[in-house]
Amino acid sequence: MTTGVDESALIERAKSDKDAFGQLYECYVGKIYNYVYYRTGNVADAEDLTARVFFRAMSHIGSYDDRGIPFSAWLYRIAHNLVANWHRDRSRRRIISIDDIAQWRVQDESPELATQFMQDKDVLLAAIRRLPAERQELLILKFVERLSNAEIGEIMGRSEGAIKSLYHRTLLALREELSMKTEKSPTKRLGFFKKSEN
Repeated sequence: MTTGVDESALIERAKSDKDAFGQLYECYVGKIYNYVYYRTGNVADAEDLTARVFFRAMSHIGSYDDRGIPFSAWLYRIAHNLVANWHRDRSRRRIISIDDIAQWRVQDESPELATQFMQDKDVLLAAIRRLPAERQELLILKFVERLSNAEIGEIMGRSEGAIKSLYHRTLLALREELSMKTEKSPTKRLGFFKKSEN
């Protein structure tokens, strides 16, 4: 969307015009699919749940009320609820697949640096996978979807302050776990949570 005014007008049109809703779909389907995929770790389920998100959104867009929060937050909230139901229905606590979050690359040509970077990445991803599902979701919304704390709060049903606190506690837990890893394995060097020497 180019501006909030354009999006607001499109949302109003979408309440009675399926083509306008189609434009909203095209704008957000990729982001919603990515979110659902990272929460389920399965392409088929992600496709199915994404379709359900937009079917539900289309069915309820008439009751959508613009409260100054981005339309995407409403879609993410629908996705959040459907994914929660999906996990509950399958009575499993599958950890989010974060392996494909990004194609991390090392800019330096040094093979030693590249090897060290890949080892650091593996340690970090393993630590993230051990986090509770709620904290994994927070990290996906923050770093993959690049949403603000307010948007994340809307999606997760929490205040912006609660999200900031959860984010802070999550980073501290990761730092502590990664610090323990480096103490147990002195040959490892984790550069992403180094303490400053000041």
